Amino acid sequence: MKKIVLIALCMITSSGITQESMTPEKLWELGRVSALGISKDGKSIIYKVSKPDMVENKLNSSYYSIPIIGGKAKEVKDYASLVNDKNSSNGKTLSHKEVKIDKVLGKDFYPELDKSNVLIYDGLDYRHWDTWNEGKHNHVFVNDVDIMENEPYDCPQKPFGGDEDYIFSPDGKKVIYVCKKKAGTSYATSTNTDLFEYDIASKTTKNLTEKNLGYDTAPQFSPNGDLSWLQMKRDGYEADKNDIIVRHKGLDINLTSNWDGTVDSFTWSEDGKKVYFIAAIDGTKQLFEVNFPGLTKIMIRVQQITKGDFDVNGIVGFSDSKIIVTRGDMNHSSEISSYDLKSSEWNQITEVNDEVYSKISKCKTERRYVTTTDGKKMLVWVILPPNFDASKKYPTLLYCQGGPQSALTQFYSFRWNFQVMASQGYIVVAPNRRGMPGHGVEWNEKISGDWGGQVMDDYLSAIDDVSKESYVDNERIGAVGASYGGYSVFYLAGIHKNRFKTFISHAGIFNTQSMYGTTEEVFFTNWDSGGAYWENENKIAQKTYNDFNPITLVNNWNTPIFIIQGGIDYRVPIGQSQEAFQAAQLKGIKSKFMIFPEENHWILKPQNGLVWQREFFKWLKETL
Repeated sequence: MKKIVLIALCMITSSGITQESMTPEKLWELGRVSALGISKDGKSIIYKVSKPDMVENKLNSSYYSIPIIGGKAKEVKDYASLVNDKNSSNGKTLSHKEVKIDKVLGKDFYPELDKSNVLIYDGLDYRHWDTWNEGKHNHVFVNDVDIMENEPYDCPQKPFGGDEDYIFSPDGKKVIYVCKKKAGTSYATSTNTDLFEYDIASKTTKNLTEKNLGYDTAPQFSPNGDLSWLQMKRDGYEADKNDIIVRHKGLDINLTSNWDGTVDSFTWSEDGKKVYFIAAIDGTKQLFEVNFPGLTKIMIRVQQITKGDFDVNGIVGFSDSKIIVTRGDMNHSSEISSYDLKSSEWNQITEVNDEVYSKISKCKTERRYVTTTDGKKMLVWVILPPNFDASKKYPTLLYCQGGPQSALTQFYSFRWNFQVMASQGYIVVAPNRRGMPGHGVEWNEKISGDWGGQVMDDYLSAIDDVSKESYVDNERIGAVGASYGGYSVFYLAGIHKNRFKTFISHAGIFNTQSMYGTTEEVFFTNWDSGGAYWENENKIAQKTYNDFNPITLVNNWNTPIFIIQGGIDYRVPIGQSQEAFQAAQLKGIKSKFMIFPEENHWILKPQNGLVWQREFFKWLKETL
């Protein structure tokens, strides 16, 4: 078993051994590790490894079992039978599938015209993420019984929900499931999901969280039988503070209400006395614990358990005094590790990509704290090329994170990969600007309604501060980003005053007005833009659609720009990138447009991903 604390020693290059640089091609050879759970006998971890197949243009998955103390992994076929199945109880099985409910297709209305390909809608939610609504909804089944009958609602929630959206009660007599029981336009403008309880015997359903107007998600029962879940309070705000709620003896207890952060995911300790959870903190994702006092007068106390420049990405389970998690950092994709809650010792269990990484030169990641224009201290990650030499000058990239309320931590992306960028000889500057979790709720909320305000000053403060270093080539600075990061690139292109020599924007919002008119989750634009563009008396909205609209700054554009877009991206629809590219071309600015017709807001197919990487660095080589 290999201890993570010793990995750094193993990475030191031995005399005479040449280390290679991480490349896009090597990135797309890595296995992607995801844990399925601890085996029924408690001795092994069952996990999946997905590897890209460039020839077949897909990911192939294999399943493995490895001793919980580490050791040799073995491939398994009947992996599902090796872990406890939360979807089975007393001879009953929970599952989900799509059910046709609504009339939408032309042939639904006119059966004799069965070759028509018409879609007819009388409300919003006519498309979502990357799919047109054809009147089908995800429904939960107990054995063969549809517990949602003919309801035009979804569980699991689309587009990303899975079987974590439903569970049996401890006695197996009831089903708790997550659902937003709204349809059409009201669905597109609300985040009000609730927890519903279905009684299997009586076939009746009741809303357990009707009083809460925001998200209610992730239901779990404690070892003592108390229902718990994650809750956001405000309807329409998808990035609201996420708290852990426990329903104990008829009362709802908020375990994290007085803690200044937002919860990613959680699980109960085996004795039911504590809840362990993952949350962003100071540019990383770490493991926390909070005690559960029930109705006693014992104070609820949140404690950070782990600390370091890495991300704890998910909780797998427990073994004796150890908690099993997945963990990674900017130089390593996730592997499964254990953390001893008594000794605070880490042990890496899986080693799927260790051989590859042993041959790769690592990039140094540095914390830098920059004073913003309003006197705040902002964390900025600086990622340096392998074998960095401070006596040389390096081209530098300002990385603009999406979300806009997404944490910028020690994440390892298979597209926006800092290790790959730095390994091609670029310094990467990644600021934890306004709007990011991990620096308090107030910091996280400051971006809503202020997209082109303080956050833009944060970006410029970060790059200006790092640019003072002698090793930064101030004649070769670029800005790159996707989604809100792509918006940031478009906006910076109009205000940067020649700081940047090149830009790359992927799925960026270019015209806030047409974005409001075409995006599918209207609750997001209502909240973050402050309302609709036609609300003339709404000062926040008018600022968004005028002062903070990149399209109004195009007359200032004078810098090469590369624009990338997915053809079935309905979150930030294709017109945003088309408008930006057309403007750049008609202004005579060096520009390129790369469209992926069958990709959504992300680039998922292996060959497309490799093209993305190659074109990304080709553009930087040409323009920076």
